[in-house]
Amino acid sequence: MKITKETKIGALGILVIGVFLFGFNFLKGNQPFSKKLVLYAKYQNIQGLTSSNPVFIKGLKVGIVQEITNDKDMKELIVVFSINKDINIPSNSIAVINPNPLTITKVEINLGDATTYLKNNDTITTTPSGAYLEAVINKVDPVILAVNGAINSLDSLIIRVSNVIDANNKNNISDAIVNLNKITASVLNSTSALEKIINDKDGSLSSSLKNVNAFTQTLADNNDKINNVLTNLDKTSNNLSQIDLQKTIGALDASINTLKTTLAKLNSKEGSAGMFINDNALYNNLTATSNKLNILLDDVRLHPKRYVSVSVFGKKDKTGPLMAPLEDSIAPKSNP
Repeated sequence: MKITKETKIGALGILVIGVFLFGFNFLKGNQPFSKKLVLYAKYQNIQGLTSSNPVFIKGLKVGIVQEITNDKDMKELIVVFSINKDINIPSNSIAVINPNPLTITKVEINLGDATTYLKNNDTITTTPSGAYLEAVINKVDPVILAVNGAINSLDSLIIRVSNVIDANNKNNISDAIVNLNKITASVLNSTSALEKIINDKDGSLSSSLKNVNAFTQTLADNNDKINNVLTNLDKTSNNLSQIDLQKTIGALDASINTLKTTLAKLNSKEGSAGMFINDNALYNNLTATSNKLNILLDDVRLHPKRYVSVSVFGKKDKTGPLMAPLEDSIAPKSNP
């Protein structure tokens, strides 16, 4: 069958219209052959939001505004989002409109922490956000007035500072800055020393804490012994409390008095002990007697025949008697 020229022209026109519609929708952000997630959102004020405006999640574009509808009394605006990315959006996520006077208005979805996810044609939670441009305009005039007042105050301050800072004051300020630098250097040195002290590995504070830990560990290990010592101390204190301290002190006082009396007698010449200690003549007599006894013993040892009359062998010893004791090889020599 032969196709007429009119049929070819009609088919070409339909193809061009189809390509134009596809390109138009593609430029608007619609992707007809991709899997979409359609979500609905309700707002009181969309702040200049229009169809084809982008939808972002954490800075990534995930879809566009597909359609905006309203009821007759304009109490509520319904925005349809077309999500092109294959993502899971928690059911407690929030869609916020972020207006920007420099670029287009966009929608930012803040993800929630729910374990359930939004499904196709679900309604997402929204929150109102103030108009950015209106807030900036409302703040411009007060800010300008405040800036003017601050500039006037700054001019007055600069004039006062210029009047105060003369040559001498400048030198003083320079000296103060030098001193401040020295103080800062000292503070840095102190900080360094403090860091060394509190060092976790080899600092003094760390060593002290280790010693404290070791001491407390020793106390914990010897807890039973400490309890026994405290128990013994308690028993000792109880025993001391049961002693009649007054009687003991009285007896001790009587003993001291007796000792004083005995010492007094010893210091005096009364009695044998006192005379023995304090009488020099008795000491001299004892010394002379001891010396004579030593002489006698030495003479008996050297000349036994002089004191024994019977002699079996030999003749009688006719040597003279000793006049002084001989030197003892063991005991020290006695004074005559």
